[in-house]
Amino acid sequence: MTLRNLIAGGLLACAPLAHAIDLNDDFSLEAKAGVFSDYRTRGISQTQNDPALQGSLTLAHASGLYAGVWSSNVDFGFGSSTRQELDYYAGYFWQINDDVTLDTSYIKYVYPRQGNFNYGEYHTELRAWGVLLGGNYSENFNGDQSMLYSYVGYTTLLPFDTDLLVRYGRNDYKDPSWFANDGTSRDDYHEWEVKLTRTMLSLDWSVSYIDTDLSENECASYLGFKDVCSATVVAAVSKTF
Repeated sequence: MTLRNLIAGGLLACAPLAHAIDLNDDFSLEAKAGVFSDYRTRGISQTQNDPALQGSLTLAHASGLYAGVWSSNVDFGFGSSTRQELDYYAGYFWQINDDVTLDTSYIKYVYPRQGNFNYGEYHTELRAWGVLLGGNYSENFNGDQSMLYSYVGYTTLLPFDTDLLVRYGRNDYKDPSWFANDGTSRDDYHEWEVKLTRTMLSLDWSVSYIDTDLSENECASYLGFKDVCSATVVAAVSKTF
């Protein structure tokens, strides 16, 4: 399939609900909405480099169990019928201590009017003293393709209450999917992101530098477009309710 390379939506990890509304002693609810200059997933644009409006709703239990839904507009080109991505997720967040957490979840990706794009993915992330180690695995991506996404990252607080995230990831497919002009192919690619986030005026502002090691020809061979895998800067503003 060359229409898109949607992988794991905006759900890199499901962090604890920092601004949640307490429904009772056991349950809390969090809603988020944001505007992004581009919707990039693991380095690749899901909106043809156009802006995206995204939102989520998460219900969490005091035990660490949670479930929710996340949505964004998408554009895969080539007359694709779907213009929306809906991600349904459920998982368990374990606060081991003040510095160490473990998050495990299952995510179901749904594309209205384009059911052949739908697939599921398992996610696990360990955070320890600012270091991130995580992975996502799907056994039915693009129908019968299996895929493993693994990443390492680091988060820290900078001056002026600015958060820094640095992440490096690898997407590994069962079958060769990326082809160069010289006839060579590969079944994986690497991507990275450097992100700054700061809260001002009760809004979360962020800017990210995102890139992959895919050439324009490799990008076009799988996705049909040369410019959706290239380096870019993504700006965003979001609100947690």
